[in-house]
Amino acid sequence: MSRIKEFNLPDLGEGLTEGEILAWLVKVGDVIELNQPIVEVETAKAAVEIPAKWAGQVKSIFHPEGSTVEVGTPIIAIDTDPGAGPVEEATPTPSAAALAAVDVAPSEGAVEPGLIGGPAPGGRTAVLVGYGPRSTAAKRRPRKATGPVPAQTTPAPAAQPVPAAPAVPVARTAPVTPRTAPAANGNGAGALVLAKPPVRKLARDLGVDLTTLTGSGPLGSITREDVHRAADGAATATSAVVATPATTAAAFGADRERRIPVKGVRKLTAENMSASAFTAPHVTEFLTVDVTRAMKALDRLRARREWRDVRVSPLLLVAKAVLLAVQRHPMVNSTWAGDEIVVKEYVNLGIAAATERGLIVPNIKDAGRLSLRELADAMTALVQTAKAGKTSPADMSGGTLTITNVGVFGVDTGTPILPPGESAILAFGAVREMPWVHKGKVKPRQVTTLGLSFDHRIIDGELGSKFLRDIGDFLTDPEAALLAWT
Repeated sequence: MSRIKEFNLPDLGEGLTEGEILAWLVKVGDVIELNQPIVEVETAKAAVEIPAKWAGQVKSIFHPEGSTVEVGTPIIAIDTDPGAGPVEEATPTPSAAALAAVDVAPSEGAVEPGLIGGPAPGGRTAVLVGYGPRSTAAKRRPRKATGPVPAQTTPAPAAQPVPAAPAVPVARTAPVTPRTAPAANGNGAGALVLAKPPVRKLARDLGVDLTTLTGSGPLGSITREDVHRAADGAATATSAVVATPATTAAAFGADRERRIPVKGVRKLTAENMSASAFTAPHVTEFLTVDVTRAMKALDRLRARREWRDVRVSPLLLVAKAVLLAVQRHPMVNSTWAGDEIVVKEYVNLGIAAATERGLIVPNIKDAGRLSLRELADAMTALVQTAKAGKTSPADMSGGTLTITNVGVFGVDTGTPILPPGESAILAFGAVREMPWVHKGKVKPRQVTTLGLSFDHRIIDGELGSKFLRDIGDFLTDPEAALLAWT
């Protein structure tokens, strides 16, 4: 069995077909251990570290950082027994198909060597003109005389008749000489210009004199980019003389643009959002809520001894409000399945997170069964993992209901798009101090706006309104809601 093992890019979750190599954690020559992380790969869902399948020494790395590799493609070769000495090069063995394609020369009626069907080394049959060994000594074609040929004084010996294979026409290749261009701008007559034929044609089409250029290619050769730069420079110089406000706009071009490849998380997000926006009929409702009592409840919660080391934010109360409202309106936590609606008795609560690689939505599994403290810890771990770029594909699959906190960006609210397979998503806006009518008087109060988008195939206006109203009631007075609803 071969010592050299090729490690293929594995399927990192739910039928992903490709991944981008972000960083190699090892290099050629390194000795690695079993399950040691060797490469960081970004899929359409997350960035993950892949461990080594074997221990040994890294012999080859097949794809550099930044390349996109299909699942099942070899990415690294590992010598599993580096102490056994140098690896012997294996002699390639012809395949069965290759052996079957070789015809053995017939024993009778053999054809003259060098002709179609004639014998060749190894007992094979020549299938092309001139294939196989020659039965006559090779003769050099005499050079064509370039001057007067001196008279021959000694008669040449008569050629002996030798049976030979039919002559095969041999294509003669004319000697290649460097092309020169006419001298220009004092470069001297016949100045040598290194440029490929397509580059020369491009220069002719654009009216560029190659002898005036300095090549940036190998050995100083002139490239297409050199020709384009020269042509652009000439056009700019010409337009500068007659520049007008109408022609100034032509200065805006590709050199002032930046192109970002659409791949990985950003690509999957675009596909999912496009599919959801044009598949599920969206409806969005808004509700502005006085959350002054909720903010005071958070302050009292932070002051408690057992909560002093816990990250407490308004999003925690919003998540608790959503979970309690789902218990009162379970149809909101469902999926449209064509011929049926699947109502789920568990809530995998998704929290949208903006990362350097794009928007991701990890979810807290079975969040409805967690206590308030457990929910706070789970949300803290989710946010920290997402910011570190370590969210696994499993953490982003199976979501049933989502919250997007646009308030952290100072935004009041929005009309969020449903994640595929979910029927509702809540946008939580910024909490601001605003004038508000409280007990018959206008007073400064802490106010926020909620935006709920839902799938109108499942959730009608009445159900969506009641669900949003209950979330608002909880945030208006969370302590009273906990006593009344639990």
